[in-house]
Amino acid sequence: MSDSSGLATVILVIDTPEQMSEFGVFVAAHLTAGDLLALNGELGAGKTTFTRGLGRGLEVRGTVTSPTFVLARTHPRDGGAPLVHVDAYRLSSAVELDDLDIDFEESIVVVEWAEGMLDGVSDSWLDFRIDRPVGATESDPEAEEGVEPRRVRVDGYGPRWQNLDWLESSPWRT
Repeated sequence: MSDSSGLATVILVIDTPEQMSEFGVFVAAHLTAGDLLALNGELGAGKTTFTRGLGRGLEVRGTVTSPTFVLARTHPRDGGAPLVHVDAYRLSSAVELDDLDIDFEESIVVVEWAEGMLDGVSDSWLDFRIDRPVGATESDPEAEEGVEPRRVRVDGYGPRWQNLDWLESSPWRT
């Protein structure tokens, strides 16, 4: 769905960490070199779990782990654009992100904690806002301890992501 400003938005519900990983695999099938994904949500929301699924879907070499202490990790692929996984938690501005010297045009780039970090980086990106309802298991005594459904809002910005129909038909659509 698109609003009058051209922003495309889809709301999804992801019930488990396994589904969050599968969602990453699903999204990977729609990505190409030059694509930029912004992931935002509190600690434990599922940003890295999503990115692991993305890496699996892109068939990157090696294991996708959080780049918290190194800020960015490049995960090569056989025959495709590498996945660059950035943790911007300790960065204070888009200038510091630019200082990492990432090849945005030839890579698929995922930036965790991306709020305010993408100014001027690209004219198109996908923004994933992952909300984890704290205390959700209290209202559902049958729920697995510590596993709360996540609400994921996906906003598409720019000409590349004007249309999110591919997400509209996903199994996680609300």
